[in-house]
Amino acid sequence: MAAAYSLNVTTVPAGPLGYLTVWPSGLTRPRISTLNSLDGRIKANAAIVAAGDAQAIDIYATNTTDIVLDIDGYFVAAPSPSALAFYPLAPCRVADTRNPIGDLGGPYLQNRQERDFPVLEASACNIPASAQAYSMNFTVVPKHVLGYLTVWQTGQPRPVVSTLNDLTGTIVANAAIVPAGTGGDIAVYPSDDTDLVVDIDGYFAPPVTGGLSLYMLAPCRVLDKRKIGTGRPFSGTLSPPVDVMDGPCAPSSQARAYVLNATVVPQGPLGYLTLWPDGQQRPLASTLNAIDGMITSNMAIVPTNNGKIDAFASGLTQLILDISSYFAP
Repeated sequence: MAAAYSLNVTTVPAGPLGYLTVWPSGLTRPRISTLNSLDGRIKANAAIVAAGDAQAIDIYATNTTDIVLDIDGYFVAAPSPSALAFYPLAPCRVADTRNPIGDLGGPYLQNRQERDFPVLEASACNIPASAQAYSMNFTVVPKHVLGYLTVWQTGQPRPVVSTLNDLTGTIVANAAIVPAGTGGDIAVYPSDDTDLVVDIDGYFAPPVTGGLSLYMLAPCRVLDKRKIGTGRPFSGTLSPPVDVMDGPCAPSSQARAYVLNATVVPQGPLGYLTLWPDGQQRPLASTLNAIDGMITSNMAIVPTNNGKIDAFASGLTQLILDISSYFAP
């Protein structure tokens, strides 16, 4: 029986959508948001949501919208012979089609053509051949508008789901858990021409030493930069680091990775935001982009060694972090 779902939540608003919240059925609606669409565009965001009463989840929208829910995996409460453990990685860039032509580089994705990426060739990311699924962040840099992008395991038929949408043609990112396909590869299909950047923050594999399990929390707001001190936005590296363990949500001190929803409220164009483990060098990876200056969200699984995480913003922005769960031994 599923204890939590790994979902992709897509809104198709009838007009401006202040925010959408997803949470386990049976709990009081939490003071968090899953995504925002103030300009009424189609938007997607990944979410790991605990199964609530009768295995259900609840959804609340501030304004009228259609909802599309896709699932790419689930977590079980009791040990199972087929259950996988999670192994966090320092955020690492797997592929970037803006780079010279190569297996994990250019050329850009051609509209309506599948391309497979040999993930295990990204040797700098230390992904073992035993990995059966990846926790990834996909960022599109479209040539024009991009109706949708779909990611799935190589060797399987393309599913009728979408990973992200980008009808405004701006840079857009979304997280996804993707099963490893033939040879450990993943398949990508764009509706229109686009560059693609793929980052990884962990993988799922059979349990061995160091493997982690998912523990759910009542969804909770870890950080709202607007309510700290004078409420001024920041740019560059956030100081001090975000102390998740000792904050208001109180995850276990054993946590080795947090499942967060990051939301930026930029003061203008924001090239990118990066979250990573405190105490490590800032990686060549991004969590989300808001080039158009709009409120933007994305799920991130962020490893930690000391209960803290770091954040870097390329421009002035407020930052909101909500937590839904964590991985621990």
